[in-house]
Amino acid sequence: MGKLDGKVAIVTGSGRGIGREVALLLAKEGASIVVNDLGGGSDGNGNDTQVADEVVAEIKAFGGSAVANGQSVTELENAQNIVNTAVKEFGKIDIIVNNAGILRDRMLFKMSEEEWDAVIAVHLKGSFNMTRAASPFFKEQKSGRFINFTSTSGLIGNIGQANYAAAKLGIVGLNKITALDMARYNVTANAVAPFAWSRLIGSIPTDTDKEKDRVGKLKKLSPAHIAPLVAFLSSDEADDVSGQIFGVRGKEIMVFSQPRPVRSVYREEGWSIESLSEMKGSLQSSFTPLEVSADVFPYEPLV
Repeated sequence: MGKLDGKVAIVTGSGRGIGREVALLLAKEGASIVVNDLGGGSDGNGNDTQVADEVVAEIKAFGGSAVANGQSVTELENAQNIVNTAVKEFGKIDIIVNNAGILRDRMLFKMSEEEWDAVIAVHLKGSFNMTRAASPFFKEQKSGRFINFTSTSGLIGNIGQANYAAAKLGIVGLNKITALDMARYNVTANAVAPFAWSRLIGSIPTDTDKEKDRVGKLKKLSPAHIAPLVAFLSSDEADDVSGQIFGVRGKEIMVFSQPRPVRSVYREEGWSIESLSEMKGSLQSSFTPLEVSADVFPYEPLV
């Protein structure tokens, strides 16, 4: 008997990589799955709905229940159609996994408006669209699970990913407000920052020795490591877990801190440029270093 028997889940971007592994495990745990994938490339271009059909076939091969949907999450109307697919095929919706994503990496001073808009549309707007489409159903039935994918590119930082980092940190804000807005209806929302080798990660530049070393470490991390945490957060076992940010790095699971004041200064007369300059040292020891993900996680993955 699976932990998700009788549940219905939508996993966006589940034709490949992390999304595929999540869809397969949720199905093995008894959930009926809407496998949503546009079938585009890592940059979002193209359309091959066969990738979703293949995952559906895999699920049905081991006795699971699934249907495919090839619509893009970038439009609210599409998101509503994806949710309606779940309700029409399986009678309800219990779990939304917002995993769909693309990359358009570029240094900020070279990034085009289109590259910015495309990444924001899939990650941030797409997560909002799916959340907006499903939340009335969750509110009515007084239960539901949102699992949103964030990234250390937003939580910590990475060079050349202004669009991706902004979208992924925006998802953290969306996740927290979803958790707050939906708490009274027994609905949870949690964010997961995955470390795994995927076709998106495969587009990271490897021009320098440092970049090659980083990618070499990531290649050791399987998308399958991410799925158990998502399955847990989707289950009744996690009904008291909401508004959190988790990370999965191989066989290591972590919970991230969230922004809170760490030090403050007060001046009765108010502040000027001169007085702020004088007090800078009082706060400077609490400044966050200008780091990228690899600086914070320099150790070998536990795989």
